Amino acid sequence: MWIRLSHFFRRLYTLWAGLMFSFLMLLLLPFFHFFADRPGGHPYAAALNRAWARGFFWLAFLPYRIEWRFKPRPGALYIYCANHTSWLDIVAMGLVVKGDHVFVGKESLAKIPLFGPMFAKLHILVNRESRTSSFRALVQSMQAIDQNQSVVIFPEGGIRTPNPPRLAEFKDGPFRIAIEKQVPILPVVMLHNWYILPNDGLFLARWRPGKAIVLPPITTEGLALPDLESLKAQTLQVMDAELEKYYPKPQIV
Repeated sequence: MWIRLSHFFRRLYTLWAGLMFSFLMLLLLPFFHFFADRPGGHPYAAALNRAWARGFFWLAFLPYRIEWRFKPRPGALYIYCANHTSWLDIVAMGLVVKGDHVFVGKESLAKIPLFGPMFAKLHILVNRESRTSSFRALVQSMQAIDQNQSVVIFPEGGIRTPNPPRLAEFKDGPFRIAIEKQVPILPVVMLHNWYILPNDGLFLARWRPGKAIVLPPITTEGLALPDLESLKAQTLQVMDAELEKYYPKPQIV
């Protein structure tokens, strides 16, 4: 009985959150497209994205707290690297990222009604199964940094972990960009998104306060491409250590 009741309330809450997502997107979509089509409009679209994220969490009655172990400096560029366990991660990163920025997201995002065409205009799409597409996304990301835009990447290359919230193996892309452009990595750990909106095929939301932790940046100053593996390992280690505090790995006896 309790399981059926819980399932019903999850459906109800998912419907409400979905309606709020669509309502806000419909409301703001003309402004997103207006800024996307104007030279110099991208920073305003980035600011609108933050307003959209705040509005969504407020209307969904979903408190979301950011713990700033490091406050990004105004005007500074970063490669934001966040763990990826849920579709909620994209919205949550809107609360985290400061200044003008672009997301690197998978090609299929462009197919999402309302959201997809806007995302494709403002951000970078990639098909990670295609070397050509991956290389193009790499070049576009470097061009974004040249245009004074930070880059937001999920280094796992999608929602790939078989055991959330544990991390999957990281891809090379974000770390190559960071080294070649001498831009620091800014690790971000989102703790509960995997529970709030699981990537289990059902997409039924649960209510729980969310939390993201912005960790101190990892410098790339003086690094070269042979240092890529160690930079990748260092980033994974600091993010995994933070997850371990909240979700300890089972001890093997």
